[in-house]
Amino acid sequence: MYQSLLNRRYLTSKIMPLLSLVAVMLSTATILVTWSVMGGFLKTLMESGRTLIGDVAITWPNVGFAYYEDLIERLEQQPDVEAAAPIIETFGMIRLPDDQLQAVSIRGVDGPSFDRVTGYAETLYWRPLDQPTPKDFDRQDLRLPEHTDPDFLARVEKNGLMLTRDDGLGPEPAVVPGIEVTGLNHRQSWGGYVPLTAMRPTSTGSIDVENIFMPRNGSLALTLLALDSNGRFADAITRTFPVANEFQSGIYDADSQIVLVRLDALQSMLNMDRAERIEPAGPFDTIVDPETGEQIPAPPRVIGIDPARVTNVLVRGREGVESDALAATCQSVYQRFAEAHRGEVPDAFNIVINTWQEKNRTLISAVKKETGLVLFIFGIVCFTNVFLVLSIFWSMVSEKTRDIGILRALGAGWAGIAWLWLRYGLVIGTVGSTLGVLLAWVIVHNINPIHDWIGRTTGIVIWDPSVYYFIEVPNEMSWPHAAVVLLAGVLTCVIGAAIPSVRAARMDPVKALRFE
Repeated sequence: MYQSLLNRRYLTSKIMPLLSLVAVMLSTATILVTWSVMGGFLKTLMESGRTLIGDVAITWPNVGFAYYEDLIERLEQQPDVEAAAPIIETFGMIRLPDDQLQAVSIRGVDGPSFDRVTGYAETLYWRPLDQPTPKDFDRQDLRLPEHTDPDFLARVEKNGLMLTRDDGLGPEPAVVPGIEVTGLNHRQSWGGYVPLTAMRPTSTGSIDVENIFMPRNGSLALTLLALDSNGRFADAITRTFPVANEFQSGIYDADSQIVLVRLDALQSMLNMDRAERIEPAGPFDTIVDPETGEQIPAPPRVIGIDPARVTNVLVRGREGVESDALAATCQSVYQRFAEAHRGEVPDAFNIVINTWQEKNRTLISAVKKETGLVLFIFGIVCFTNVFLVLSIFWSMVSEKTRDIGILRALGAGWAGIAWLWLRYGLVIGTVGSTLGVLLAWVIVHNINPIHDWIGRTTGIVIWDPSVYYFIEVPNEMSWPHAAVVLLAGVLTCVIGAAIPSVRAARMDPVKALRFE
């Protein structure tokens, strides 16, 4: 009973314990806010990283594999699989409207099936908006109805989904580059884009200026190296495609290096479309010309059909299915698929099946390490609570020496005295950490209004939408993380109070009563 009374008295009558409580509160709030923002950044980054790759990818690079329609049908019959889509991944060069050449990653996709797996439609940038984006306070976004005809943007959005564009001669295959690929879109301070005019330098030293809006009158010339079915170099192919739309995935590397092409068009360019298998005639094989009746060399013979090929099949799992479990399902399905087409597709032992975490492991690992480093640094700062509480409690034990002597003289044991100070540290740690968690929740929940207020008041914009790819600061707090930080705050206070409590418990009551 006396521990409770003394704890309440010491806590309410002295300023130093209250200062230590405030220190615990601030350190707890600092760590939790940092963890929430960095954790939210990592979560947003990982979710963006899934945008163009689905949950699992079945891959046979370069030459690709055939009968992918059968594989997709088998996959979509599984209860773990939501959808599957074929794509081709390759590299090539593009010629931009200003005649610059740029190396890019080119992906052939079927828009609707690709959307079912990756949510591709949500990444299309040029589409009609009813409301401005969160940072566009002055409604400057060109996608709003007061700036651009919504019907035109709706057509552009549909063109992007289907990867086609109709310039009056009927729909034709088109490309959808990342929003940063062409360099003709300028990122604004509110996080959106404004198209720029294309400037083409000439050999005479002059500059030709062209007013180009890529989804309306822009085009890109693609140059690829086509391979035969054995993976040998066949030819360099160049073809010009109109631009249907542009996408923004949220990952800069993707948005600045990837160009999407309609699947059938890319298959045709790479010699991966359905074609007749030809066998040359022998040197002495001849036939009779029906018109002249003369013997002529025999033409090549059609001996079969080469089916169309793709390099990847992307798979999306149903809600709640872990990617590792989905990868195991894909492996099992592919094994049966390979047995059904033995000798015509890669065997199950050699095929590459990766989850989206494995495909993004370099990026994810880097952000996790940065998050861990920041938390380690702030953890060291938080550990100073141990020394802060230790120094305050040490001075308080010295100040309360006579009180300790009186308690021992009245029969209090060493364990009771030790528990008095440990309990004091426990109270300060619990109250301070709890208040710190509540303060962190308030800050994280309102971090974007706070950030905007700081920007308007001081002119300092920490999270600049024109630099960072996420327009808003992540503002979700993990309660399991909050529990860990709260427990750490309590433990640091208890550890800091442990040494002074042992000192108080070991005091000689006679010497303590004589203390001046």
